[in-house]
Amino acid sequence: MKATYTVHSVEETWGVAAKLAPTLLPGSVIALTGDLGAGKTTFMQGLGFALGVRRPVTSPTFTLSVEYPTPRFKLVHMDLYRLSGPDDLLAIGFPEYLESGAVVAVEWPERAHGLIPADAIRVHFTLTPDSNTRMITVTNSPVKVF
Repeated sequence: MKATYTVHSVEETWGVAAKLAPTLLPGSVIALTGDLGAGKTTFMQGLGFALGVRRPVTSPTFTLSVEYPTPRFKLVHMDLYRLSGPDDLLAIGFPEYLESGAVVAVEWPERAHGLIPADAIRVHFTLTPDSNTRMITVTNSPVKVF
C-alpha cells in the first residue's frame, strides 16, 4: 500500500501520523527518511500523541534512542544520523528492540546498512519549493486506512 499526502503545517503532519497509529502492531518498524528539517521528528511527535504518549517526543539525535510507554506497546524512537556504522546500532541493542515487541521508529535508516527489516513501514518526507509544504509518502502500511 502506498499513499502520498501534501501537508502545510505541523498539525497536518500530526494528522498523517495519527492515521498510521492505529495500524501499528507490536514489532512494527517504521523507517523515516528525508532531508534534515523535512518533518521526521514532527511526525514522531504526532505519532507519539496518537499512541497515547503524554510527554514531549523529542529528537534523539544525541542520545540515539528514546523509549516511550504507550497503552499498547513501547514506542522506541531512534535517530541514526550520528552513527558511524551498523556495529554502533548493534551495540545499542537494535536486535533486542526488534525482538521485544516494541514499535521501533528509525530516522536515517539508511545508516543501518541493511539492518532494517524489508517489511518496515516506510515514511518518506520531501521538501518542496514552498518552505511550509511537505510531501509525506507512506508505503508498506499493514492495512489500508489512508
